[in-house]
Amino acid sequence: MNESLISIIGILMGIIGTLSFSKFNTKYSFGFTGNIIIGVFGAVFFTKLVSRFGINPFKIVANNVFSLKLFLVYLLISLIGGIIALILLKKVTKNIKFG
Repeated sequence: MNESLISIIGILMGIIGTLSFSKFNTKYSFGFTGNIIIGVFGAVFFTKLVSRFGINPFKIVANNVFSLKLFLVYLLISLIGGIIALILLKKVTKNIKFG
């Protein structure tokens, strides 16, 4: 597994997180396409934020050794990042008055 594949899997986990969370909590839904876009940006933002602490794809496969613990933490961060982005964006759009 290389760094690019790990990043793509992390983005997919963000998408899965937003789609599943909006399925169970329909008040946080922006539609299928909106949830996918929010999942991508939420996962990327939170994984970049946490990569400053050493949990990034390069550390997961450092020295050609795959670290399963770091990979699972990375996936969990991507999943939670997508969900948090969905919740925050819904709260922001709820407070904005259009028109």
